[in-house]
Amino acid sequence: MHLQIITTGGTFDKVYFDALSEFSIGDPAAEAILHNINPNLSWEVTSLLRKDSLELTDADRELIYQTVVNSPAEHLVITHGTDTMTQTAQQLKDISGKTVVITGAMLPALCKQTDAEFNLGGAIALAQTLPHGVYIFMNGRVYDPDKVTKNRAAKQFQDA
Repeated sequence: MHLQIITTGGTFDKVYFDALSEFSIGDPAAEAILHNINPNLSWEVTSLLRKDSLELTDADRELIYQTVVNSPAEHLVITHGTDTMTQTAQQLKDISGKTVVITGAMLPALCKQTDAEFNLGGAIALAQTLPHGVYIFMNGRVYDPDKVTKNRAAKQFQDA
């Protein structure tokens, strides 16, 4: 079993940038998380983009699409900003022969009380067990990209 993790930035990879407590996108947090938990599978992390998902363009989504299509891996996890992950998931829906699970975090992975590690672990497990297709995993649930929305007030994803 080989898993490819593609990182695109978003809150998952944000770090404090300066004394004003502004955030910027840092190195892929998935790499450090996986080294710490030592999963029993082969994996690689591809740092594709370092953007807030609100800054992703159609060209960025096409790059994500081509990266997934051209990946030799059958099982992929994409870490992504939560604001536009559904748009990216919808663009990937027609990819066949692969299981793609997109996840993110409401707080940066480097924060003590983040959901990043939980979401990454869940996405890794799901990428190994779900049938081929594209899914979103957030807040302990698996979602169809066409039937989910982000509820900012509740800080959760929910059925659309």
